[in-house]
Amino acid sequence: MSAIRNVCVYCGSSAGSDARFGDAAEALGRALAAEGVGLVYGGGGDGLMGRLARATLAAGGHVTGVIPSFLIRKEHALTAAHEMIVVGDMHERKQTMFDRADAFIALPGGVGTLEELVEQMTWAQLDRHAKPILIVNIGGFWRPLLALLAHMHIEGFIREGFDLRYLVAERIEDALPMLRAAAERRIADRGPQDAVSPRNM
Repeated sequence: MSAIRNVCVYCGSSAGSDARFGDAAEALGRALAAEGVGLVYGGGGDGLMGRLARATLAAGGHVTGVIPSFLIRKEHALTAAHEMIVVGDMHERKQTMFDRADAFIALPGGVGTLEELVEQMTWAQLDRHAKPILIVNIGGFWRPLLALLAHMHIEGFIREGFDLRYLVAERIEDALPMLRAAAERRIADRGPQDAVSPRNM
């Protein structure tokens, strides 16, 4: 899986109300470790973030956390991570996570998770990067967002030539194979270094 060395995962700092969310986070952590793919995430120790990172570590995977200094206590930064990058603000956090990642996965989460996911979708829409973006629709969690995106397209706000490029998996076990296939297609179509850093937008 050489095209995907590190995956940035966006997910909730809370556990959510459905036990399947936490189970999915742990399953993804184990899958990353089994594939030798590093985890890049928001650095917190609580909620889905914490379960994802701890599962990755427990399975022998590599974990990089990126957290703003003002959230170290609030999100209980995971000191067990191999690398914990402390940044000054949220913008630097997102840029660092982007720079460290070859692909993106969104698990269930709140407004912050949604904002991070949509920002990556927007950057891809504007051809600022071609890194694969995958939504894991555990228990139909992302179904309202997917319906909204379809509605935007129908109403003419996602125009021809500005299509959104993202993948949707219903099961954790499909996530990494889908990312691998997308990365291989990208390399075949456009070459391995076709992204522009969003900081240059």
